[in-house]
Amino acid sequence: MKPPAPPEAMRVAIVHNALTERAGPEERDVLAQVAAVGRALRRLGHTAFRLECDLDLERFRRRLEKTAPDLVFNLVESLDGRGCLIHWVPELLETLGVPFTGSPAEAVRTTSHKVLAKERLVLLGLPTPAWIDPAPAGPPRIAPCAPPEDPAPGPWLIKSLWEHASIGLDERRLPLCERAGQAREELARRAPALGGACFAERFIPGREFNLSLLGGGGGPQVLAPAEILFEGYPEGAPAVVGYRAKWVPDSFEFLHTPRRFAFPAAEKALLTRLSALACDCWRGFGLKGWARVDFRVDGRGDPWILEVNANPCLAPDAGFAAALEASGISFTEAIGRILEEALPGPPAGAPTSAADCRFPCP
Repeated sequence: MKPPAPPEAMRVAIVHNALTERAGPEERDVLAQVAAVGRALRRLGHTAFRLECDLDLERFRRRLEKTAPDLVFNLVESLDGRGCLIHWVPELLETLGVPFTGSPAEAVRTTSHKVLAKERLVLLGLPTPAWIDPAPAGPPRIAPCAPPEDPAPGPWLIKSLWEHASIGLDERRLPLCERAGQAREELARRAPALGGACFAERFIPGREFNLSLLGGGGGPQVLAPAEILFEGYPEGAPAVVGYRAKWVPDSFEFLHTPRRFAFPAAEKALLTRLSALACDCWRGFGLKGWARVDFRVDGRGDPWILEVNANPCLAPDAGFAAALEASGISFTEAIGRILEEALPGPPAGAPTSAADCRFPCP
Protein backbone atom coordinates (compact mmCIF):
# COMPACT_ATOMS: atom_id res chain seq x y z
CA MET A 1 0.00 0.00 0.00
CA LYS A 2 1.25 3.46 -0.87
CA PRO A 3 2.17 5.69 2.09
CA PRO A 4 -0.09 8.65 2.83
CA ALA A 5 0.59 11.80 0.84
CA PRO A 6 2.76 14.37 2.61
CA PRO A 7 0.87 17.01 4.57
CA GLU A 8 0.69 20.44 3.02
CA ALA A 9 3.48 21.69 5.25
CA MET A 10 6.00 20.00 7.54
CA ARG A 11 8.84 21.26 9.66
CA VAL A 12 11.89 19.39 8.39
CA ALA A 13 15.24 19.42 10.16
CA ILE A 14 18.15 18.98 7.75
CA VAL A 15 20.66 17.19 9.95
CA HIS A 16 24.30 17.15 8.87
CA ASN A 17 27.70 16.55 10.40
CA ALA A 18 29.38 19.56 11.96
CA LEU A 19 32.57 20.51 10.14
CA THR A 20 35.90 20.71 11.91
CA GLU A 21 38.74 23.07 11.04
CA ARG A 22 40.58 20.23 9.30
CA ALA A 23 37.63 19.39 7.04
CA GLY A 24 38.60 18.95 3.38
CA PRO A 25 36.47 19.50 0.28
CA GLU A 26 35.01 16.00 0.55
CA GLU A 27 33.49 16.96 3.93
CA ARG A 28 32.57 20.56 3.12
CA ASP A 29 30.54 19.26 0.21
CA VAL A 30 27.76 18.53 2.71
CA LEU A 31 26.99 22.26 2.86
CA ALA A 32 26.10 22.24 -0.85
CA GLN A 33 23.79 19.32 -0.15
CA VAL A 34 22.13 21.15 2.74
CA ALA A 35 21.50 24.19 0.55
CA ALA A 36 20.09 22.17 -2.35
CA VAL A 37 17.80 20.08 -0.13
CA GLY A 38 16.63 23.20 1.71
CA ARG A 39 15.64 24.90 -1.53
CA ALA A 40 13.74 21.82 -2.67
CA LEU A 41 11.91 21.51 0.64
CA ARG A 42 10.81 25.13 0.49
CA ARG A 43 9.57 24.66 -3.08
CA LEU A 44 7.48 21.77 -1.79
CA GLY A 45 5.92 24.07 0.79
CA HIS A 46 7.78 22.81 3.85
CA THR A 47 9.73 24.72 6.48
CA ALA A 48 13.37 23.65 6.52
CA PHE A 49 16.01 24.38 9.14
CA ARG A 50 19.53 23.07 9.79
CA LEU A 51 20.74 21.05 12.75
CA GLU A 52 24.44 20.24 13.05
CA CYS A 53 25.55 17.11 14.85
CA ASP A 54 28.90 16.21 16.37
CA LEU A 55 30.13 13.68 18.92
CA ASP A 56 27.95 15.25 21.64
CA LEU A 57 24.84 13.21 20.87
CA GLU A 58 23.14 14.21 24.12
CA ARG A 59 23.29 17.87 23.12
CA PHE A 60 21.95 16.94 19.69
CA ARG A 61 19.10 15.01 21.30
CA ARG A 62 18.15 18.06 23.40
CA ARG A 63 18.18 20.33 20.33
CA LEU A 64 16.06 17.81 18.47
CA GLU A 65 13.50 17.72 21.27
CA LYS A 66 13.47 21.51 21.51
CA THR A 67 12.91 22.10 17.79
CA ALA A 68 10.51 19.12 17.46
CA PRO A 69 10.66 18.61 13.68
CA ASP A 70 8.02 16.53 11.94
CA LEU A 71 10.78 14.73 10.06
CA VAL A 72 14.58 14.70 9.77
CA PHE A 73 16.34 14.83 6.42
CA ASN A 74 19.49 12.88 7.24
CA LEU A 75 22.65 14.14 5.50
CA VAL A 76 25.15 12.95 8.12
CA GLU A 77 28.22 11.47 6.40
CA SER A 78 30.59 11.25 9.37
CA LEU A 79 31.11 12.53 12.91
CA ASP A 80 34.29 14.38 13.83
CA GLY A 81 35.58 13.49 10.36
CA ARG A 82 35.28 9.74 10.94
CA GLY A 83 33.19 7.75 8.52
CA CYS A 84 32.99 4.78 10.91
CA LEU A 85 30.49 6.80 12.98
CA ILE A 86 28.09 7.50 10.11
CA HIS A 87 25.39 5.19 11.51
CA TRP A 88 25.24 6.78 14.98
CA VAL A 89 22.72 9.47 14.04
CA PRO A 90 20.18 7.19 12.31
CA GLU A 91 20.52 4.77 15.25
CA LEU A 92 19.70 7.61 17.65
CA LEU A 93 16.75 8.74 15.53
CA GLU A 94 15.40 5.19 15.44
CA THR A 95 15.72 4.95 19.22
CA LEU A 96 13.86 8.25 19.68
CA GLY A 97 11.17 7.29 17.18
CA VAL A 98 11.87 10.30 14.97
CA PRO A 99 11.10 9.63 11.28
CA PHE A 100 14.01 10.35 8.96
CA THR A 101 14.89 10.09 5.29
CA GLY A 102 17.12 7.54 3.66
CA SER A 103 18.25 4.12 4.70
CA PRO A 104 17.87 2.71 8.22
CA ALA A 105 20.84 2.57 10.57
CA GLU A 106 21.69 -1.07 9.90
CA ALA A 107 21.82 -0.52 6.14
CA VAL A 108 23.96 2.60 6.60
CA ARG A 109 26.41 0.72 8.80
CA THR A 110 26.60 -2.37 6.60
CA THR A 111 27.13 -0.46 3.37
CA SER A 112 29.67 1.91 4.92
CA HIS A 113 31.87 -0.91 6.27
CA LYS A 114 33.15 -2.05 2.89
CA VAL A 115 34.10 -5.58 3.91
CA LEU A 116 30.78 -6.16 5.70
CA ALA A 117 29.12 -4.99 2.49
CA LYS A 118 31.18 -7.39 0.40
CA GLU A 119 30.39 -10.27 2.74
CA ARG A 120 26.68 -9.45 2.37
CA LEU A 121 27.08 -9.41 -1.41
CA VAL A 122 28.64 -12.88 -1.30
CA LEU A 123 25.77 -14.17 0.86
CA LEU A 124 23.30 -12.70 -1.63
CA GLY A 125 25.08 -14.46 -4.48
CA LEU A 126 26.04 -11.15 -6.13
CA PRO A 127 29.39 -10.63 -7.89
CA THR A 128 32.04 -8.63 -6.04
CA PRO A 129 35.83 -8.69 -6.47
CA ALA A 130 37.90 -10.91 -4.16
CA TRP A 131 39.45 -9.16 -1.19
CA ILE A 132 41.97 -9.55 1.62
CA ASP A 133 40.55 -8.89 5.08
CA PRO A 134 41.27 -5.56 6.75
CA ALA A 135 44.19 -4.58 8.93
CA PRO A 136 44.45 -4.00 11.79
CA ALA A 137 41.77 -6.62 12.51
CA GLY A 138 43.52 -9.91 13.12
CA PRO A 139 45.52 -11.87 10.55
CA PRO A 140 44.54 -10.78 7.03
CA ARG A 141 43.27 -13.58 4.82
CA ILE A 142 42.15 -13.86 1.25
CA ALA A 143 38.37 -13.88 1.25
CA PRO A 144 36.65 -17.13 0.26
CA CYS A 145 35.15 -15.56 -2.84
CA ALA A 146 38.55 -15.71 -4.53
CA PRO A 147 38.46 -18.38 -7.28
CA PRO A 148 39.76 -21.65 -5.79
CA GLU A 149 41.91 -22.36 -8.85
CA ASP A 150 43.67 -19.01 -8.39
CA PRO A 151 43.47 -18.06 -4.69
CA ALA A 152 45.55 -14.91 -5.02
CA PRO A 153 44.69 -13.12 -8.27
CA GLY A 154 46.05 -9.62 -8.62
CA PRO A 155 46.68 -6.82 -8.81
CA TRP A 156 45.30 -5.66 -5.45
CA LEU A 157 44.04 -2.15 -4.69
CA ILE A 158 44.32 -1.00 -1.07
CA LYS A 159 41.26 0.93 0.10
CA SER A 160 40.02 2.49 3.32
CA LEU A 161 37.64 0.23 5.23
CA TRP A 162 35.22 2.99 6.25
CA GLU A 163 36.08 6.24 4.51
CA HIS A 164 34.32 7.08 1.26
CA ALA A 165 34.85 9.96 -1.21
CA SER A 166 37.96 8.07 -2.46
CA ILE A 167 39.93 8.98 0.66
CA GLY A 168 43.47 7.64 0.27
CA LEU A 169 43.13 6.90 -3.44
CA ASP A 170 45.60 9.37 -4.92
CA GLU A 171 45.74 8.39 -8.59
CA ARG A 172 49.39 9.48 -8.88
CA ARG A 173 50.51 7.27 -5.98
CA LEU A 174 47.92 4.56 -6.30
CA PRO A 175 48.28 1.81 -3.66
CA LEU A 176 48.24 -1.02 -6.21
CA CYS A 177 50.06 -4.28 -5.37
CA GLU A 178 50.77 -7.05 -7.85
CA ARG A 179 51.02 -9.85 -5.28
CA ALA A 180 48.80 -10.80 -2.35
CA GLY A 181 51.85 -11.05 -0.07
CA GLN A 182 52.85 -7.49 -0.92
CA ALA A 183 49.27 -6.32 -0.29
CA ARG A 184 49.27 -7.92 3.16
CA GLU A 185 52.47 -6.07 4.07
CA GLU A 186 51.04 -2.76 2.86
CA LEU A 187 47.79 -3.03 4.81
CA ALA A 188 49.21 -2.34 8.27
CA ARG A 189 51.56 0.33 6.93
CA ARG A 190 48.85 2.29 5.17
CA ALA A 191 46.06 1.90 7.74
CA PRO A 192 46.81 5.12 9.72
CA ALA A 193 46.43 7.25 6.58
CA LEU A 194 43.22 5.47 5.54
CA GLY A 195 40.99 6.19 8.50
CA GLY A 196 42.65 3.63 10.78
CA ALA A 197 41.80 0.47 8.87
CA CYS A 198 42.07 -0.71 5.28
CA PHE A 199 41.66 -3.80 3.13
CA ALA A 200 42.85 -4.97 -0.28
CA GLU A 201 40.48 -5.60 -3.16
CA ARG A 202 41.26 -7.27 -6.45
CA PHE A 203 41.51 -4.56 -9.09
CA ILE A 204 39.21 -5.14 -12.06
CA PRO A 205 40.52 -3.50 -15.25
CA GLY A 206 37.72 -2.35 -17.49
CA ARG A 207 34.79 0.07 -17.48
CA GLU A 208 33.20 1.84 -14.51
CA PHE A 209 29.45 2.40 -14.04
CA ASN A 210 27.31 4.12 -11.39
CA LEU A 211 23.65 3.18 -11.07
CA SER A 212 21.51 5.41 -8.88
CA LEU A 213 18.18 4.39 -7.38
CA LEU A 214 15.30 6.55 -6.12
CA GLY A 215 12.63 5.32 -3.74
CA GLY A 216 9.07 6.49 -3.32
CA GLY A 217 5.53 5.22 -3.05
CA GLY A 218 5.81 3.11 -6.19
CA GLY A 219 8.94 1.31 -5.04
CA PRO A 220 12.53 1.89 -6.15
CA GLN A 221 13.33 3.22 -9.59
CA VAL A 222 16.68 2.71 -11.28
CA LEU A 223 17.78 6.00 -12.79
CA ALA A 224 19.65 6.40 -16.07
CA PRO A 225 22.90 4.40 -15.87
CA ALA A 226 26.10 6.43 -15.95
CA GLU A 227 29.49 5.34 -17.23
CA ILE A 228 32.64 7.13 -16.10
CA LEU A 229 34.96 7.65 -19.06
CA PHE A 230 38.74 7.81 -18.69
CA GLU A 231 39.68 10.10 -21.57
CA GLY A 232 43.30 10.48 -22.59
CA TYR A 233 44.72 8.39 -19.76
CA PRO A 234 48.31 7.33 -20.44
CA GLU A 235 48.78 3.74 -21.49
CA GLY A 236 49.20 1.55 -18.43
CA ALA A 237 47.72 4.12 -16.03
CA PRO A 238 45.04 2.49 -13.84
CA ALA A 239 41.61 3.84 -14.72
CA VAL A 240 40.37 4.62 -11.21
CA VAL A 241 38.09 7.38 -9.96
CA GLY A 242 40.31 8.51 -7.11
CA TYR A 243 40.51 11.56 -4.88
CA ARG A 244 41.81 13.94 -7.53
CA ALA A 245 39.07 12.98 -10.00
CA LYS A 246 36.44 13.87 -7.39
CA TRP A 247 37.86 16.80 -5.44
CA VAL A 248 40.65 18.62 -7.34
CA PRO A 249 38.88 20.63 -10.08
CA ASP A 250 42.01 21.71 -11.96
CA SER A 251 43.58 18.24 -12.04
CA PHE A 252 44.00 16.07 -15.14
CA GLU A 253 41.92 13.35 -13.48
CA PHE A 254 38.99 15.67 -12.71
CA LEU A 255 38.94 17.08 -16.23
CA HIS A 256 39.25 13.72 -18.00
CA THR A 257 36.63 11.59 -16.21
CA PRO A 258 33.27 12.76 -17.58
CA ARG A 259 30.04 10.80 -17.21
CA ARG A 260 27.98 9.61 -20.11
CA PHE A 261 24.33 8.54 -20.13
CA ALA A 262 23.89 7.80 -23.84
CA PHE A 263 24.59 4.26 -25.00
CA PRO A 264 24.18 2.39 -28.28
CA ALA A 265 21.47 -0.25 -28.60
CA ALA A 266 24.12 -2.97 -28.40
CA GLU A 267 24.64 -2.10 -24.70
CA LYS A 268 21.01 -2.88 -23.76
CA ALA A 269 21.73 -6.33 -22.29
CA LEU A 270 24.59 -5.01 -20.14
CA LEU A 271 22.56 -2.06 -18.85
CA THR A 272 19.63 -4.34 -18.03
CA ARG A 273 21.97 -6.65 -16.12
CA LEU A 274 23.45 -3.73 -14.16
CA SER A 275 19.95 -2.43 -13.35
CA ALA A 276 18.86 -5.85 -12.08
CA LEU A 277 21.95 -6.12 -9.86
CA ALA A 278 21.34 -2.62 -8.49
CA CYS A 279 17.79 -3.65 -7.55
CA ASP A 280 19.11 -6.82 -5.92
CA CYS A 281 21.34 -4.60 -3.78
CA TRP A 282 18.41 -2.36 -2.81
CA ARG A 283 16.46 -5.39 -1.66
CA GLY A 284 19.36 -7.28 -0.10
CA PHE A 285 20.63 -4.36 2.00
CA GLY A 286 17.21 -2.97 2.94
CA LEU A 287 17.87 0.43 1.36
CA LYS A 288 15.41 3.33 1.35
CA GLY A 289 15.12 6.82 -0.07
CA TRP A 290 18.03 6.99 -2.49
CA ALA A 291 21.15 4.95 -3.18
CA ARG A 292 23.93 4.28 -5.69
CA VAL A 293 25.70 1.09 -6.71
CA ASP A 294 29.18 1.28 -8.25
CA PHE A 295 30.34 -1.33 -10.75
CA ARG A 296 33.34 -2.37 -12.77
CA VAL A 297 32.75 -4.33 -15.97
CA ASP A 298 35.69 -6.49 -17.04
CA GLY A 299 36.95 -7.26 -20.53
CA ARG A 300 34.54 -10.19 -20.88
CA GLY A 301 31.56 -7.97 -20.11
CA ASP A 302 31.03 -9.41 -16.62
CA PRO A 303 29.90 -6.88 -13.95
CA TRP A 304 31.46 -6.66 -10.49
CA ILE A 305 29.91 -4.69 -7.62
CA LEU A 306 32.48 -2.43 -5.95
CA GLU A 307 30.33 -0.56 -3.44
CA VAL A 308 26.74 -0.07 -2.35
CA ASN A 309 26.18 3.52 -1.24
CA ALA A 310 23.27 4.34 1.06
CA ASN A 311 22.35 8.05 1.08
CA PRO A 312 24.91 9.12 -1.58
CA CYS A 313 25.86 12.75 -2.15
CA LEU A 314 22.97 15.06 -3.15
CA ALA A 315 25.10 18.04 -4.20
CA PRO A 316 23.92 19.60 -7.49
CA ASP A 317 27.17 18.68 -9.27
CA ALA A 318 27.29 15.07 -8.01
CA GLY A 319 26.40 11.87 -9.82
CA PHE A 320 22.96 11.39 -8.26
CA ALA A 321 21.71 14.80 -9.41
CA ALA A 322 23.13 14.13 -12.88
CA ALA A 323 21.28 10.79 -13.03
CA LEU A 324 18.04 12.52 -12.02
CA GLU A 325 18.44 15.03 -14.84
CA ALA A 326 19.21 12.29 -17.36
CA SER A 327 16.06 10.47 -16.19
CA GLY A 328 13.82 13.53 -16.59
CA ILE A 329 13.20 13.87 -12.85
CA SER A 330 13.60 17.25 -11.19
CA PHE A 331 15.62 17.49 -8.01
CA THR A 332 12.58 18.87 -6.19
CA GLU A 333 10.44 15.92 -7.31
CA ALA A 334 13.12 13.52 -6.08
CA ILE A 335 13.23 15.18 -2.66
CA GLY A 336 9.45 14.88 -2.48
CA ARG A 337 9.64 11.16 -3.20
CA ILE A 338 12.36 10.69 -0.59
CA LEU A 339 10.15 12.49 1.97
CA GLU A 340 7.16 10.38 1.01
CA GLU A 341 9.01 7.16 1.68
CA ALA A 342 10.22 8.46 5.07
CA LEU A 343 6.76 9.25 6.44
CA PRO A 344 5.29 6.96 9.08
CA GLY A 345 2.80 4.48 7.73
CA PRO A 346 2.78 1.33 5.64
CA PRO A 347 6.17 0.70 4.01
CA ALA A 348 6.68 1.77 0.43
CA GLY A 349 7.54 -1.82 -0.37
CA ALA A 350 11.05 -3.05 -0.89
CA PRO A 351 11.06 -5.22 -4.00
CA THR A 352 10.92 -8.95 -3.48
CA SER A 353 12.94 -9.37 -6.67
CA ALA A 354 14.61 -7.25 -9.29
CA ALA A 355 11.46 -7.62 -11.38
CA ASP A 356 9.66 -5.35 -8.89
CA CYS A 357 12.02 -2.43 -9.64
CA ARG A 358 11.36 0.15 -12.30
CA PHE A 359 14.14 0.10 -14.88
CA PRO A 360 15.31 2.93 -17.12
CA CYS A 361 14.87 2.76 -20.85
CA PRO A 362 18.30 1.84 -22.28
